[in-house]
Amino acid sequence: MFVSALSLTAAPAPAAMQDGGKAPVKDVWKPAATPKGGISWAVLEATKEKTRKGKDGYIYSKPLFTPTVKSLAGKRIKVAGWMTPLENGTKQKTFVLLAYPPGCPFHFHAIPNQFIEVLADIPFPTDERKVHVVSGILELTGQDESGIFYRLKAARPL
Repeated sequence: MFVSALSLTAAPAPAAMQDGGKAPVKDVWKPAATPKGGISWAVLEATKEKTRKGKDGYIYSKPLFTPTVKSLAGKRIKVAGWMTPLENGTKQKTFVLLAYPPGCPFHFHAIPNQFIEVLADIPFPTDERKVHVVSGILELTGQDESGIFYRLKAARPL
């Protein structure tokens, strides 16, 4: 009875779908805008991921950095994103910067080329709702199969 009631109240598919066409899709998930003079997430997301399954059943990954990304290693860069705090308190010196807005506080949904581990010299105010612009020295990581491809050291808010 419940299933039949659901099928009666379900919205009909758009006409384009009925004719085998594709429904228009508007992507609401967009990376943070590139700050003036900064690095876009498209550059960082161009890094590919090489994965393997270990004997323990876990999936391990290593980055395959593009020449453009490699050229940024050791340089101070500027990037914008959303904060995922890793410490308690009103200020953060260690946090994860996400390319895309967080979707769920209980499920980390980003893949390794969509976030940066931030190690700040100057604490950032804790705020997961706003876009933070961060400056720091880019370290390319992940060859240890940790799943972390990027780290910003000596980071500071802008």
